[in-house]
Amino acid sequence: MNTRNVTDMTTGSPIKHILKFALPLLIGNLFQQLYNMVDSIVVGNFVGKDALAAVGTCGSMNFLFFSLSSGLAIGIGIIVSQYFGAKDEKNVRATIANSFYVLVTAALTVSIIGIVLCPYLLRLLMTPDNIIGNSVIYMRTTCAGIVAIALYNGVAAILRALGDSKTPLYFLMLSSIVNVVLDLTFVLALDLSVFGVALATIIAQAISASASLLYAYHRVPYFRLSREELKPRKKIILRSFRLGVPVALQNSMIAVSCMALQGVVNSYGDTVMAAYTITNRIEQIVQQPYGSLGAALTTYSGQNIGAGKVERVKKGFRQAALMALIFSLLLVPIAYLFGHRIVGIFVKEQGVIDIGYRALRITSLCYFGLGMIYVPRALLNGCGDTGFAMINGFTEVTCRILYSQVFTRIPFLGYWGIWVTTGVTWVTTAVVCVCRYFRGKWKKKSVIELKQQEE
Repeated sequence: MNTRNVTDMTTGSPIKHILKFALPLLIGNLFQQLYNMVDSIVVGNFVGKDALAAVGTCGSMNFLFFSLSSGLAIGIGIIVSQYFGAKDEKNVRATIANSFYVLVTAALTVSIIGIVLCPYLLRLLMTPDNIIGNSVIYMRTTCAGIVAIALYNGVAAILRALGDSKTPLYFLMLSSIVNVVLDLTFVLALDLSVFGVALATIIAQAISASASLLYAYHRVPYFRLSREELKPRKKIILRSFRLGVPVALQNSMIAVSCMALQGVVNSYGDTVMAAYTITNRIEQIVQQPYGSLGAALTTYSGQNIGAGKVERVKKGFRQAALMALIFSLLLVPIAYLFGHRIVGIFVKEQGVIDIGYRALRITSLCYFGLGMIYVPRALLNGCGDTGFAMINGFTEVTCRILYSQVFTRIPFLGYWGIWVTTGVTWVTTAVVCVCRYFRGKWKKKSVIELKQQEE
């Protein structure tokens, strides 16, 4: 195996492992966000406010359709990390072999469903008539790229489970650059509008998937599988679904809650819709350090629980939570001092900028709550306690739907209640996640523990 980028996290300093692993993830995730950021900036500046709102209203639906394949990839990565920590090479290879059956089947199914149902779902979201045409075009085009997303996510999850967070970064950087070039070409040179930015995104995703597969086959021996190893194995496929489906359902429930909130946003017209789209894009950037820290903690906890080192898992949690707190405290003054200029990058209409700036000031006060969703949830997932993911998803659904109906009806809040809902949802969900961690059920959820019980 190419050991230069592979890391055994079961020995050495926890925080050093986590931060060293998280940094390439952070850079990669920031590049990945360029997909949505560039789409929004190009559309907002060169097509118009209505087109920006059309792209924005698809955000929660995209998350819904992408969540199944990404959830399954996370489940596969958890299994690989635990077997790798246990030094069980045979089951590492078997999991990789069967992961492709799981991911491709799920992605094709979701892609077809998304293409067929997106017009009806957009109507359920009360999407205004003047933007629904562009929304359908954007949604159907991006759904066509779900298989590529699933394959890239699968390879990236496996490489990260083996301790390699650098290689997936290189492919994301490549696809992000391609996406920027194609966005500008399709919109400015060819005048393809919303269809152009969607087409640029799926081409870039296909390049990322192809490059990562070629690299894995040629440079990582675990991926060079024999015909015998490629035979489907029922136990591993079921285990992948057992760990991945709860995460996928969690993401799906979160997406449904975001769609419900998007419906509330749409009722206030295209100016509020555009401002909400921009704040969502900014919050996606803000979430990347938390998400990268969480992804590092998932691999770290997976390897260590596979090796039976529970105390190292606890120590990693404490240090990751401290990092989330420090980052959150740094972000608040940035939002208050520079939020107006940041929002202005996306759009020129002053009314949209003013709403977006005030909205950022509201949500920035709750960033630590957002961070403390990612940290305990990542640890629980890495240890195999993915069943909690559905509880976590249900919490977010309940909070977004309930709080949005309450806060937006308060007279002095009105549409500001949309962003109050976002912040209070983060805090409530974080409390539930932290409580689950301290209950300690995650200590007995690893695939190694379950395998021993079966035997």
